[in-house]
Amino acid sequence: MVTWINALARTRRQFSDALSRVFTRGEKGEKVDAETLEELEATLLLADMPARLASELVAEIEKAYKGLRVNGRDMLRQLLCRTLGETTSYTWPEVSPPLSILVVGINGSGKTTTCAKLARLAKDAGHRPLLGAADTFRAAGSDQLRIWAERVGCESVIGQTGADAAAVAYDALAAARARNCDVAIIDTAGRMHTKQPLMEELSKVRRAMSKNIEAAPREIWLVLDAALGQNALVQARMFNEVAPLTGVIVTKLDGSAKAGFLFSITRELGLPIRFVGLGEGIDDLAPFDSASFVDALLGYESPYKEGNHGVPKTDGG
Repeated sequence: MVTWINALARTRRQFSDALSRVFTRGEKGEKVDAETLEELEATLLLADMPARLASELVAEIEKAYKGLRVNGRDMLRQLLCRTLGETTSYTWPEVSPPLSILVVGINGSGKTTTCAKLARLAKDAGHRPLLGAADTFRAAGSDQLRIWAERVGCESVIGQTGADAAAVAYDALAAARARNCDVAIIDTAGRMHTKQPLMEELSKVRRAMSKNIEAAPREIWLVLDAALGQNALVQARMFNEVAPLTGVIVTKLDGSAKAGFLFSITRELGLPIRFVGLGEGIDDLAPFDSASFVDALLGYESPYKEGNHGVPKTDGG
């Protein structure tokens, strides 16, 4: 099971030297010159932090070190946490079952694997999940989800290659009700956000789901590949126009040096980050927690138990 501190190693290395130079000089009472601050801002941008945020953070750090005795790292931690807002681990809501979740994204973002990991999390939380394979463009997509469902030990509805994706989504909700499953996770085909006919199909899938259950889909989560950094925001905006998103899942965080773009998701798009992929294992999809993320980004010892992915420590251990 991958930890936050390990998953963010590449991004942390991206700007750790620049941060250290600023904080070491400041904490020694030395002047933090303009060149050092410019280097810090450039490094934050390399980690794909939003340009406006990077500029604001550097300005706050410069202001704090002018005649004030501060711990720059602690101050930066507070600023970053404030930017993300107080996010806590996602809890599966109590709704009239089944809770319907539509998972969307482009090809290669890790959607199908993420759906399986979501089912695993739901099952571990005491729910009875069902996986619906509405990726009918390719046989491999349906086969992959079937294998994952068997591995997770959950129910599934698999669409045949070439079948109507909307019909499969409808059938998946019907099956979830018939089989007493309280969480229905619907995988969709990967589609380029620039291909209008494929994007319009999502509207059809949503309408089909609402015909079975009036409020469905209750959640629409976009899966974004962390390696794309700021480029992923364009995808998010276009998907949001076709299928109003309720959250984002960021995959492959452990292989990216661009984790700074997560700040753009909340700051520029106003969307909550629900989960992040910290590794490739079935247990490496973690509910997003802003404090754990920022602590790992800055190299702090996390106030959270390693391996629990954002579950606070208790007196019992």
